[in-house]
Formats: sequence, structure tokens, C-alpha cells
Amino acid sequence: MGHQARNHLDHKPFFISMIFLLFIGIYTYTGNSLPASDEAEEPWVTEGLSDKQTSLVPKPVQYEKRAEVTENEYRRIGYYAGWSAYSGFNVEDIDASKLTHINYAFANISEDGRIAVGDPWVDIENPYPGDTENQAIKGNFNQLKKLKEQNPHLKTLVSVGGWTWSENFSDVALTEESRTNFAKSVLEFVQKYGFDGVDLDWEYPVRGGQPDNINRPEDARNYTLLLKEIRETFNAQTKKDGEKYILAITAGPSKHHARNLELDKLHEYVDYIQLMTYDIHGEWDELTGINAPLYQDPESGFFKDWSVHDSVRTFIGQGVPAQKLVMGLPFYGRMFKQVNDSGNGLYQPFSGGGKSVSFAALEAQYIDKNGFTRIWDDESQVPLLWNGDTIISYDDTESIGHKTDYIKAKGLGGAMIWELSQDPDEVLLTKVDEELK
Repeated sequence: MGHQARNHLDHKPFFISMIFLLFIGIYTYTGNSLPASDEAEEPWVTEGLSDKQTSLVPKPVQYEKRAEVTENEYRRIGYYAGWSAYSGFNVEDIDASKLTHINYAFANISEDGRIAVGDPWVDIENPYPGDTENQAIKGNFNQLKKLKEQNPHLKTLVSVGGWTWSENFSDVALTEESRTNFAKSVLEFVQKYGFDGVDLDWEYPVRGGQPDNINRPEDARNYTLLLKEIRETFNAQTKKDGEKYILAITAGPSKHHARNLELDKLHEYVDYIQLMTYDIHGEWDELTGINAPLYQDPESGFFKDWSVHDSVRTFIGQGVPAQKLVMGLPFYGRMFKQVNDSGNGLYQPFSGGGKSVSFAALEAQYIDKNGFTRIWDDESQVPLLWNGDTIISYDDTESIGHKTDYIKAKGLGGAMIWELSQDPDEVLLTKVDEELK
């Protein structure tokens, strides 16, 4: 019958549908998208591939320029554990030319809520050649000052807390008075001992960490306020002396850890966030697992597994600019003993306990030695060692290369190393330097 003119008022549903479609078109054109649901958590859109193979398209987020480092330079941050001096790896053994920052682990928190020297002997008292008897500051702290004099580009931060000394963080963050007291003590500490800033390693706000840690539900909010106070204290000092004071934090990598931080707020106060993207599995588990998988293994034996990639997209999804995220790299592996002899020993029960093993020890005793065979896990992009009884998950130059490629592809802020004494021959450190310099 041909096309007949119709009164649009007789077809209100059609008219409303057209208006809705027009709105969707305009909304999409402007670069926004409608959320699928209020419960959506992931900031990435997959394009029909597996998690490891996916081409990831982030939601439109305005990222800040990389803070505190020069343009196009990735941070190469190495933790130096103060206790390494007891085993013969000294500050002077660090090749600072391959690093931009050194985090000194650890300072403690005193009962009166101030930052405190962690180990007085090794930190400030132990005399080195060239030190004088009446010298006020000796030990590792003075050695770090000398290292900076030889490497003017290098920045040093004192790391506070860690697994052992996080007990008092909740009290420090609790009130305006306690936050002000701690912030002032941090500024005094970094100025007195020659550091460029502070790295807060609270393990962990709200819940977790050592059994004797103090935890409160309000830790998440109070942590943000503590960081704000330290930032304002640093900024006030910068106006006086023109010096740049660095504020960083180190955070647990999981959704659980992210949930207990106000990431969308606190990132405004820090120069960067270092992710502890390791110890994802270890001897505390019932099954053998991978220490630091870049991607999840779809064949994982764990009901809920995790990966470096999952950590990165979780933190970005909660508002952290990619350039402020620093990926943690372990210079050690995780060993599992008396493993059920099935396949390559992965995701199997074990009864002999386990431990961490430095990369230096792995090279000397395990990699293609003493019956151990190297196996590459293509899904997780990391190597394994297996001898029929013991399995070791670790990182080598190949897996470090995949992780540094990821850092560059995703526009992250760099890499953090735990920790330098575990690779004294600089095999892994050289790889990080070559890829991120």
C-alpha cells in the first residue's frame, strides 16, 4: 500500500526509543560509556580473547604526567635491606648507575608515634673506612650519602614499617594531632639523615599483617589523611628551601588490599605507588603456586587466583594514574618441597614446607643444576624449576623482559625491586636497567 504518513503521537514508544538511541549516540561520540552495572569493577574491556592475550582498552581516564622523574624516564627503584650489611652486601656494593631511587628498609615507628631508626648499629653507628670516631652519623645512612655524592642523579628514601614494624601505623594515622606529630618527625628524619623522601610501607591498613598489629575500620580514611599531612608538611618545607621531597607508598597487590585504601583520593598526595606484585603464592598455601605470575594461568589449581596484570588493572580501575604505578619485581623465588609428583609439580599438594631463595642462590645451585630442569610457563610468562620432588617459582631475565615490556606498553611509572642483595652479580638488575633506562 505504499508509505502512509503517520501521526507520531500515535506511536509514543517508537518516538521515545528514537530519542533514547539519539542520546546513546551522542553520549558514545563524546567518549563516554554507560556502565553495565553498579557492580562493574574492571577498568578494561576485553576483545574476545583470553586474559593473557587480550587487547585491553581502558576507560577514558585523564592521567597526570609522570611526577618527579624526567620525561620519558622510568623509575628503577631498588630496595636495600639494612640487614644485608650483616651478610656482607654493603651500600658501596650497589651499582647506583642502574637505579633512579633506593628505598632503605626499614625505619620503625616509636611508641610516641614518631619515625625512628630501625637498627641503630647498622643504620648509624657501624664505622666504615674513612669514618671518624666522633662522627655523629656513620653506618648505612652515611654510606648512602656518599653513594649519592658519587651518583648525583640518585634519590634515596627511607621506608617505614614493612611486615615487622607496621604495628603502630593505625595509631599514628588516627587523629589530627598524631598525624601532625608523625609528619613533622618524618621531615626532621629525612633532613637529619640525608634522605630525599619517605616510603610508607604499611602492612596493612584495616586488616591483615602481623597478629599484634593494630587495625581499625577507619584506617583507610585515616591513611589518606596521614598522606595529606605529610605532603603538606613537605610542600611547606619546599617553599622554604626549594628542595623536592618525595612521598611514596608500597601497597599490597590484591583487590582485598585495594579495597582497604582510598586509592581515588590518596594518589593525589603521593609521587607514586609501588605494588608488591610478588608472594602471590608461597609455602603458606596448600598447593604449590607461582610467586609472581604476569598473567593468570587458566589451568590454575587455585579457586581464586591473581596476577601482576590483575593488580595493575585493579589499581587503575580505582582511579590511580598508570604513570603513578610502579610494578614490583622479585629478585628471588619461592620453593616448595616434597611435592606430589604429578606433571611438572605445579598446583600440587606438598608436605615439606618451603622458603624464599635468592636469585644468586638459584643461579649457583638450582638453575639447570642438581637435577633441576627449567620449565617455561607460557600462560603466566614466568619460569619454574622442577626435579621431581621440589618445585621453584622464580623470575629470570626472560620473565623480567616480559614484565618491563608490560610496563612500557601500559605506560606505568617503572619498576621496584625487592631486593638488591639477592642479585649481587646484577644479572636481573642489568636487564631492568637495559629495558627501562
